[in-house]
This record gives sequence, C-alpha cells and structure tokens, in this order.
Amino acid sequence: MNQSEQQLYHKALRIAQFVVLYNILEGIISMVSGFHDESLTLFGFGMDSFIEVGSNLGVIYMIKRIQKNPFSDRTQFEKTALQITGYGFYILSFGLLISAILSIIENHKPQDTLMGIVISVLSIGVMYYVASSQTKTGKTLNSQPIISDAKCTVVCIYMSIVLLISSFIYQVTGFGYIDAIGAIGLIYFSIKEGKEALEKSKGNECCDHC
Repeated sequence: MNQSEQQLYHKALRIAQFVVLYNILEGIISMVSGFHDESLTLFGFGMDSFIEVGSNLGVIYMIKRIQKNPFSDRTQFEKTALQITGYGFYILSFGLLISAILSIIENHKPQDTLMGIVISVLSIGVMYYVASSQTKTGKTLNSQPIISDAKCTVVCIYMSIVLLISSFIYQVTGFGYIDAIGAIGLIYFSIKEGKEALEKSKGNECCDHC
C-alpha cells in the first residue's frame, strides 16, 4: 500500500471516529430531549444513534484491518459487531412499534418538538458531509466496504428527514398523531439498516437496498 492510499485510509478512519463521537453526543441529547418533551420520534432517533455507534466501531476496526492487509477477510469481531447492530435495529423497531400503537390509542401528544427540528437539521448537514466524504474516499481507493458504509450513511439522512418532517408538522399544526407516524417512519429505515448489517456480517456488502 503506497503513501497516498495510507493517507486516504487514515482519512476514512478519522471520519469513522468522528461519526462515533457525533452519534454518542446526538444520542444523549436526543434521548434526554425526547424524554423531556415526550417526543417518541426524537427519543427513538436517539436510540438509533447509539446503535449506529456499535456499527461504526466495527467500521473503525475494519479500516485498521484493511490498512494492515487490504486482502484480509472480516474478523469475528467485525461480524459480531454487525450482528449485534442488526439485531439492535430489530429490537428498536419492535419497541417503537409498540410505543407508537400505545401513543395512538392514548392519543398522546408531545409537549414540544422544537429540539427535534434543531437536531434533525444539524444531523442532515453532518451526515451529508460524512456520506460525501466516505463516497469520495471509497471510490478513490476502489473500496467497496467504504462505499457501502457511505450508502448506509444516506439512510441516516432519511431518518433525520423523517424526524424533521414530523417535528415540523407538529410544531406548526399540533397534530398529535404525527409523532407516532414519525416513529413508524423510523421503524421502516431501522428494519432496512438491521437487514443490511446482518447481510454484511455474512460477507455481503448489500449496496442495492441500502
């Protein structure tokens, strides 16, 4: 591996490390704010951020492995991290579904969704930058795993958009059911991410449905 490739892999590593730190911070703020404001969508978004931390720890390990040996196979640690991440998304989806149903039955309304708007807008900007950087780096290195992770980062953008739309609609109209609808939107993308992580653990990069 030449010096230019080493620098690019180092860049990919820094991006993955940044995403871990960002998701931890985003997860804490989202869950605390979602609990305080009684916003199911924001709380679920925060839980998703923490699951993403596990996924990106696997990415960090993967990049370090490729730096040492570009032709090496996934380690058991990476496979386990992906499996835990995949099942974590499924558990999150189930929890959100039950919570959304109860929210609809009880006609529950959030106290406020302003933080949901702020966090989602910030997340869209950050994840767009991350996805663009990952894509550019992956294509330059001709690294399918890095390109695949970039495609999955785009899913995070979609989830942020769901949070933004549901939070904005409630803030403007006060339509209570939109919080449960937003949570159901998160379920759709959580299942996709869970399936993608489990496919990756089997050695499939699964770019198409990501």
